[in-house]
Amino acid sequence: MSSKKSATAKKARAVKTAKPTAQAKGTTQTKGTGGTKAAKAAPVDEAPSGPRPTRITAAAMLAAAEAVVLVGLGVYVLIMGLTGDPESPQQAEMLGVTVLALAALPLAAARGLWQRRRWSRGPAMITQLMALPVAWTLVQNGGGLIAVGVATAVAAFAVLALLINPTATEALGIGPRDA
Repeated sequence: MSSKKSATAKKARAVKTAKPTAQAKGTTQTKGTGGTKAAKAAPVDEAPSGPRPTRITAAAMLAAAEAVVLVGLGVYVLIMGLTGDPESPQQAEMLGVTVLALAALPLAAARGLWQRRRWSRGPAMITQLMALPVAWTLVQNGGGLIAVGVATAVAAFAVLALLINPTATEALGIGPRDA
């Protein structure tokens, strides 16, 4: 056996036989007949303790507002497809169902942000990145859609800025990886 392998083996044996002095975060040490064993004490995605930062609250509320607007638009298009006189009722109905399905993403993200779940940052940011091309298209179409496009872009950039902030990432339990 080479000296490098033997040194690694000695370290591994030392770690197995040594008594732990400090408990790892989120685990408890239990002593059994076969030595020490780590057991999970809390769920992996437990919300951080303490008050919710204003940035997270604002991001959650903006994401929820976007979800409500999408639900309203989806219901409107669906009703108009069913009762109105669209050129293609099947397309209108499918668009309404699609918009309602798309509303689930910002709704889930808003709920997760409100509860300070670390997984919610990704869906919230993806939703905002998807909203930016929609806002650009609305602005390019002109007329009354310019105001809607600008409002959509402002909301998307605001949520992105709120979620990229180090205070928000820390509040969600996202930080630099420990080496």
